[in-house]
Amino acid sequence: MTLATSIRNLAPSVASLAAALALTLAGPAAALEPAEGEVLLSVTGAITETNADGAAEFDLAMLEALDTVVIETSTIWTDGIQTFEGVELSDLLAALGAEGSVLRAVALNDYAVDIPASDAVEGGPLVAFRRNGAPMSLREKGPLWIVYPFDSSPEFQTEQIYSRSIWQLDRIEVQR
Repeated sequence: MTLATSIRNLAPSVASLAAALALTLAGPAAALEPAEGEVLLSVTGAITETNADGAAEFDLAMLEALDTVVIETSTIWTDGIQTFEGVELSDLLAALGAEGSVLRAVALNDYAVDIPASDAVEGGPLVAFRRNGAPMSLREKGPLWIVYPFDSSPEFQTEQIYSRSIWQLDRIEVQR
């Protein structure tokens, strides 16, 4: 048997394998696995994906496993340009099947702000878990901070937007 004949005979098997793989990848998303580490963020309310009793709980590794982005921006609370790494709020909500109009963001000290779900767009705010390459301690406004790309547009440089930039974020309730 020649090499060409072997390849022709193998082609249907490869095609079948490729089709099976495509169907598997096109199928429903894998269930949200339970958090294994310390839970940093709990999302409740109008979501379809959960891994705890009516909630989606995330540890740092789970947040890092989502599509992460890095932005460079100044803030009114820090000196100079800062580098933030995290998950865009829009991506987090999409991963959870969120269907609400308001996001009630709550900090560890129970301080809360309402963020319109319409803010959660590509290029909009992110749930940051690193600042300047390092995890953020409580003292440094961490471990999670909703950060808008303030320097990217004047629309992000308003008192209203600044008030939505909650640090020490602990939970989000997606409200209809």
